[in-house]
Parts: sequence; C-alpha cells; structure tokens
Amino acid sequence: MKKVSLLFGIHMHQPVDNFDTALQKAVSDAYLPFFKTMLQYPSFKFSLHCSGWLLEKIRTEYRELFSIMQTLTQKGSIEWLSGGYYEPILSSIPSVDRQAQIQKLSNYIKRYFHQTPKGLWLTERVWEASLITDLKSCGLEYVMVDDYHFLSNGFCDANLNTYHTTEENAESMALFAIAKDLRYALPFFTVERAIEKILSHNTDANAAAIIFDDAEKFGLWPQTHEWVYEQKWLQKFVEAVLAHPMITTQHYGAYKAKNRSAGLVYLDNCSYEEMGEWSLQLSQAKALQRLKEETGKDTLKGGIWKNFFIKYHESNYLHKRMLQLSTLQENFDLKTVESLYKLQTNDVFWHGVFGGLYLPSLRDNAYRYLLEIEANNKIDKRSFELIDIDGDGYDELKVKTTDLSVVVSAKNGAQVVELGSLESHFNWQNTLMRREELYHHAHHSKAQSKPAEEAIVTIHDQDEQMNDALRAELVFDWHAKNSFIEHFAQEPFTLQNFRTLSFRELGDFANQPFILKKKKFKRSGGLYFDEQSYQASLQKRYKFSTNKINLKSKFITDCTLPLYFAQEFNLHFAHPEQVRFNGTEIGEGWSAQGIDTLVILDDFTHKELRLKTDQPCDVFAYILHTVSKSERGFERIAQQISFIFTKSFQESLNFKISLEVADV
Repeated sequence: MKKVSLLFGIHMHQPVDNFDTALQKAVSDAYLPFFKTMLQYPSFKFSLHCSGWLLEKIRTEYRELFSIMQTLTQKGSIEWLSGGYYEPILSSIPSVDRQAQIQKLSNYIKRYFHQTPKGLWLTERVWEASLITDLKSCGLEYVMVDDYHFLSNGFCDANLNTYHTTEENAESMALFAIAKDLRYALPFFTVERAIEKILSHNTDANAAAIIFDDAEKFGLWPQTHEWVYEQKWLQKFVEAVLAHPMITTQHYGAYKAKNRSAGLVYLDNCSYEEMGEWSLQLSQAKALQRLKEETGKDTLKGGIWKNFFIKYHESNYLHKRMLQLSTLQENFDLKTVESLYKLQTNDVFWHGVFGGLYLPSLRDNAYRYLLEIEANNKIDKRSFELIDIDGDGYDELKVKTTDLSVVVSAKNGAQVVELGSLESHFNWQNTLMRREELYHHAHHSKAQSKPAEEAIVTIHDQDEQMNDALRAELVFDWHAKNSFIEHFAQEPFTLQNFRTLSFRELGDFANQPFILKKKKFKRSGGLYFDEQSYQASLQKRYKFSTNKINLKSKFITDCTLPLYFAQEFNLHFAHPEQVRFNGTEIGEGWSAQGIDTLVILDDFTHKELRLKTDQPCDVFAYILHTVSKSERGFERIAQQISFIFTKSFQESLNFKISLEVADV
C-alpha cells in the first residue's frame, strides 16, 4: 500500500528579552500543552526548531517543559533543527556572524539533547543562494522553504511532495517545500479535513506531506488554545494520523536518507507570499493586490525581505549600525559579541501581520544591545567620525562622548537621528514615523468570507474593520521624526495644527539634505508661497560636550513677510504617559507660553533632559501614536513625544538651543 510520509515540524521563537508575561503566556497556552500532548504519543515523529534564547529561557525557568522535550528526544520522537541562535534573518547578517550563530545553537542542541543537527530552520523562510556555503560549513544538509518559492520561480509542474537539490559555489543543499495548503489547514481545519489535506499530497511512491510552521499557532493565536487543547484537536489529530493506514510520520533527515532528490532547482531571493507583499511600498502593494484580483494568480511576486530597509528608514538605520559594529568585533570581548548577536534578532527589522518594528519594546531592546556595544567598545571611547552609516550617499556625523552616542544626519535636515545614553543603554531618538499602510484601507470583514472548511479563523482571515476612534488617529508624517527639525510657516503654530500636520510648511529644510563642511551643516533653499518663492539659507552648527548638545542656527531669507519658526523634537520614552514636562504629564496635549527652559523627567532612565533656548518660545507637545496591525488586530501604540519650540520673526533668525542629559 502506497503511504504518504508526514514530515511534521514546528518552530518556536520569542523576541530576545521579550516581556516575561508574554513568555509565560506562550508557555502556558501553547508550548507546554503541545509537548504534554505529544508525550502521550512518542511514536509520532516530528521535527523541532527552537531559537537559542528561548531554549535557554525554557531550560532555566520552565524545567518541566525542558524535561519533556528531552524525554521526547530520547524516545526518538524529535528531530532537532539548527538555525541562528538569536533568530536573525541569515541573509541580513555577515557570513562570520551566520556561522557563529548557527554553530552556537547546534552546540547547544548537542549538549542538552545529544543530537547534531543536519537540517536548518530558515528564519521567516528568507532564502538566498549565497547562504549555502555558510550552511555547509556548519555541517548542514537540508533547509525548509515554501512551495511558493518554487511556484513563483516557475516550477509549476515540479513534484513538490519531496525534496530538490540546489547548489552555489560548488556546494549543494537539499530544499524541502513547505505546503501552503497544510500551513493554512493545521490546526484550523477539522481533523477530518486536515487528514484529507495530508492525503492529497500522496501523489506517487515515496511522496511527502511537508509542513513546518509556528508552534504559536497551536495555542497562542486567537481562538487556538480552546480549539487545540480544550476541544482536543491536537490529541484527535495525532491519534488519527497514527491510526491511518496510508500515513506514516517521519523526520526530514530520515526521509532524505531514504529517498532520491527530485532534481535540480534554482531559486531567487524569496520568502513566503505574504512577506513579499508586506515588504512593498504602499503604491506597489496596492498594484500587486489589484493584479492578483484581476488575474486570480497568487504566485505573482512581491518584494524581497531586504526591501523592509527601503520601506522603513528606521529599520535600515538600525540594521546598518549593526553591520558597522560587526566589522569591529575582533576587538570585542565575549559579552560584547553576545550583544551584537542579540542585536541581529529579526523581529525588530520588519512588519507585517505582526507588530515587529511598530513595537517600541523591541526597538528599545535592539538599541540597548547597540549601546552596550558602544559603551564596551574602548577603541573610540571619545570620538568624532564622518561616515555614511545608512548608505544614503551622505555622511553622518557620529559623535561619542563619555556619556552619549549621538548621530546627526546630513541627508535628513541635519537632524539628530540617535541620542543614546552609554550609561542607561537607552536611545531617546528611537522614534517612528506614522506611515500609511495597506491595511489602513480595509473596510470589509474578512471573517464573514473565510473558507468554509476552516473550523476557526486564522489571522489571515480576521475581521479587518477599524473603529472610528482608531481611524481618527490616522495622520501620516511627511518627514522623518528626528530631532532639531526646522519648520517655517506664515500662520502661528498651535498644538492642533502641529499634531494634525495641518500647518502649511513654507520651507524646504525639514526633509532635505544639508551640506556638511567643517562641522557646519548648511542648506541653500527657499520659502515657497502660492505664487511667489524666496531664497533662504539655514546654517546649523552643533557642539558636543560630555552630556550636552548645543545647536546654533542662523536663518536668512529675502522674504520680508512676518514668519513663524518652529524647532521640532521627537523623543522616545519607555513610558511616555508618565513623562513630565516641567512637572506636568503630557496627557492629551501640553503647552506653555513664553518659556526658555523645558525640563523633561524620564521615570525609566531616571534622567532629566533639559532643553534651554536663548529666547522665549511657546512650546506645544503631544504623545504621538501609530495605528498598526498585529495578530490581535488593530493597535494604537504610543511611539514618542513630539514637541516644538516656536516663535515669530522677520527676515532673519539666530536661534540657540541646548539639550542636556542629567541625573535626577
């Protein structure tokens, strides 16, 4: 009797240093009940990948779960797969770091589970052929990608119910194609329908039904805990598979050892279908969506994962800072190298149906690792450096004092893009633009049209309706939310027009390049009215001391009309609702008239940020929120406090402002 081999795998990951409450929920709702269930059926063979940080947390804090994982491994149930220890996108980090992170996890698995992994879980299935050489050097033989990788590369007639071989640089690698229909079926279909889906892959002798997916789908995603455990879906599924005469469970490595490759395949840079859509710019994503609706084809390709660095400049900056620091690692001690590897964790660099870049806590963690590296790097303990960090064609001014790590961007308005404490390891410039995303345009309810065979709704079929309160928050920024940004207007700035961006910008200084020469930033630009334009120039000179930034600005124009100037700051805080401006919480908005000193008390770092001007200004401030989407639906997230110092002037303006970081 011809049988289908069920190659069943699960992947476990939590962002490095995620909240304890989040980890506890993942363990109690998904991981522990999953492995307790599987312990009852040791003859059910499955494959497992767990990121190293999570595995270590389980070993030290969730001993029962770790013990069950060891027992199932000893009984031959589990085949372990390697990967980057801190779950990086492997193609986004240098070769030396890829190999080190993979070896670190493989060694951990060998130490505690007495297996030497031969397969690799590819983070977010982001494939590039250039990975092969590094994977082979780590002793790996096979990798899981998606069937979408094959289909979108034109392999429409290929037998995907097995593995294929690819090569690069005279090294070969086996590729297994995870079946999309199984990803969407398990555990969301009834057991009967799930079994039918598995059997549909029994296309010929030695066929395999290939599934490798997130363990969080088994209890942590909405509705899944009740469905999978309380209604015993997993138990019934495992029993049905073991009892079925035409299904056998098998490990990936064992299947590969017993079966020939289906042939040669070459794949381009690719991830799964949804990731390609998420990485596109809004206009491109809309065009792809229309094209799919018109053609009915779901293998039309979106972007590649690295496009997130183009889509989100905040992600790109963090990534390029990481790459820069990686080149210095031969001088790092072991603790500092570990901070570098943590900085490479993938979650913070992208955004889709999951929070990712939009989650301030993930960005705070990433900048903590970055600033740990800066603080521990004794080579440039105090330095001034001109370097194009983010690859935009313009040098940044990178300044390091004994207390601060500061970066000023010439490309983005001669603005401060990093303001990090080397003591607290906190970046107050960890800010985010409000962007228009494709899901902001969803007005319909997907839940009403979910596939009939789904017993519960997947996050891909959730109701996408946004309530009126969230829709009212949809204000989209036209410039990066950095600090020391200059605005010019003909009408007074107010809290309302600043918050909603309804003031009319006359100048071209807030999002345009400056020339950096002899530590001075200068732009020759203009002021633009409806029917008239005027020449204007702005010169900015920064000075830095141990814990202080001083900026002297000089603005000259041939426009003789009365004007209003605003210097904008965007500062990130761990608890923006609790931050005090001159002793008062921001609330729904804060303002003060005719002041020259602003003291900001940060309860998280226990620091004061003291801003002082050389002339009285009005100040307006509000907490800036984004509206993003996650597996839980739409979320309103406080990203930073945005505020301006504003005053009127005519023809020319000399303005001095300082920002000092002091202990409370």
